[in-house]
Amino acid sequence: MALDSRKKALVWNTLNKTRGKIEPAEYKNYVFGIMFYKYLSSKAQTWWQTHFHDKDNQAEQLANMQTELGYVIQPGDLFTDWQDAIKRNEFTLTQLADDLESFNQYIAPQAQTALTGIFADIDLDSSRLGNNQQSRTQTIINMIDLMGQIELDEASDVLGDLYEYLIGMFSINSGTKSGEFYTPHQVSEITAQILTSGREELSNYSLYDPAIGSGSLLLTTASHMNNAEKKSAIKYYGQELITTTYNLARMNLLMHGIEYQNIVLRNADTLTDDWPDGVVDGIDSPRLFDAVTANPPYSLRWDNTNREHDPRFKQGIAPKSKADYAFLLHCLYHLKSDGRMVIVLSHGVLFRGGTEHQIRKNLLKAHNISAVIGLPKKIFTNTSIPTVILVLEKQRQADDVLFIDASQGFEKVKNNNKLRQQDIEKIVSTYQNRVDVAKYAHVASMEEIIKNDYNLNIPRYVDSLEDTPPIDVKQLSRDIHQLDEEQRQLTKHMNHLLGELVGTDDEAQETLDLLKDVFK
Repeated sequence: MALDSRKKALVWNTLNKTRGKIEPAEYKNYVFGIMFYKYLSSKAQTWWQTHFHDKDNQAEQLANMQTELGYVIQPGDLFTDWQDAIKRNEFTLTQLADDLESFNQYIAPQAQTALTGIFADIDLDSSRLGNNQQSRTQTIINMIDLMGQIELDEASDVLGDLYEYLIGMFSINSGTKSGEFYTPHQVSEITAQILTSGREELSNYSLYDPAIGSGSLLLTTASHMNNAEKKSAIKYYGQELITTTYNLARMNLLMHGIEYQNIVLRNADTLTDDWPDGVVDGIDSPRLFDAVTANPPYSLRWDNTNREHDPRFKQGIAPKSKADYAFLLHCLYHLKSDGRMVIVLSHGVLFRGGTEHQIRKNLLKAHNISAVIGLPKKIFTNTSIPTVILVLEKQRQADDVLFIDASQGFEKVKNNNKLRQQDIEKIVSTYQNRVDVAKYAHVASMEEIIKNDYNLNIPRYVDSLEDTPPIDVKQLSRDIHQLDEEQRQLTKHMNHLLGELVGTDDEAQETLDLLKDVFK
């Protein structure tokens, strides 16, 4: 069984005690690295116990292990060997470094994309771990001891579950910038259920996230596919600019049991370095996916020069100050003709003018935009602004657009807002039913959208304001007369009290006379 909330909170509290002065944003690199090594080591240990019976044929066994798992961790290099060395007071950072280096040397050629450089963020010489070798060693020992307390079960997703929990906690506690790799699970749930709606039975499904972050959008989407457990039924593709986050995503996918053969992630800038398929010898043959999902950085500055011949941006080139539509058009370009995509952006993409207005108009005229879903503000850790989910398809026949105003459905949790289960269910069911819902949703015709000059601002289509009850004029008149009478009585009483007062000197009497004039 997965870890319950009490045990998760215990792990988090223990981590905070052991990290000392290390900032959470830095500390997570070590925690996740050691956690991931434990996961790989556990699989390797099981493999040795199951397969290794002939000590004279160890080379062949190593080759078999490398092919099956994609890597090799030999007896003596296992996580349990680290624990034993700690018990004997013999553990050193050199032992850990040597084991990580050995791991890198034995990565299978076909697993290079999934595993090469995945432990690069574990800097054992960093002063952040401690001021000297002894203190740095003790910090690592504390992490190993903590990870050793977590029992792994082959039939469960304990480590993956904990990993997702800690990603969220590190995001919340590490400041604004650290939140860029994390999409709240309730948002992932909405995008996943919309992406897979009516397609849950597909036996072959390719997922792509061009700003993959921690990989949670892909994992959540796959969890709603009925064939997700079948070997090679789902392929996971993604791209991430920040190397540390790219490593984090690979770990997250692998610790959720995704086989390395089904993971194709790239560490690159999505907007400047597209997938290598693209235009080859003048022929445009992009890699296409069944589903594309993204929560890219909002209003990012980008280099939009010389983009006129980039096939991704045929419908327009996003302004250099805001790359929102550049990400959107990139996603749409890589979508299969019968695929579906969702992208989370700021509300500005719905109504901003200039080039963005023209791109929006082109998308609407091509029937690409299927739904616009407004979310509450303060549901992301790295921004307080309200966000919007756009649902797009490549070759829709219908030209209407479903608008959903879900901005008021949430519960307040400390300084943030959180979508409840009923809020998620309402959004998804409204998307599936695609009918008007009073004060919540409206299916707008193209005629309506043209009348609004292709402005997609949600309040233009969904009036979510509550009706003001009619005013009872007669009762209002009675209330005013009653207040007037009460005011007259109070003034009369005040004048009576003031009339009985006499100033003790000329200045006091002058002040008293002024007060009497006020209440005449």
